[in-house]
Amino acid sequence: MIVPAGLRRWFVVHFVIDLLFGVPLLLFPEPLLTLLRWPAIDVFSARLVGAALLGIGSISFLARDASRESYQHLLTLKIIWSASAIIAILLSMMSGGYPPIGWAMLALFAAFFCVWTTYRVRLQ
Repeated sequence: MIVPAGLRRWFVVHFVIDLLFGVPLLLFPEPLLTLLRWPAIDVFSARLVGAALLGIGSISFLARDASRESYQHLLTLKIIWSASAIIAILLSMMSGGYPPIGWAMLALFAAFFCVWTTYRVRLQ
């Protein structure tokens, strides 16, 4: 089975989204989080999240022409990352005190989780 063209496109979309959020979090966390009305800014944690987004997003771009087997492994990584992020965001949002953008982040990670899981099942 070949890798569907749609999945290859999703990997590029994922790269772009991670780049859009990862670079500002890595380089300018305080202005970005202030703009998003984040209640407490931990520059260390924000930059670490930015680095994770850039790493995971970059491999999406670099591996866009990879083999089926490579995609299977990358999809597993992306499923674990998005599921962990969903849990982390949900626990944080339920504790209160975070701006509504947190729910949008939850929705974005949930959407990617669905995309990655769907394609992972299709590639089996």
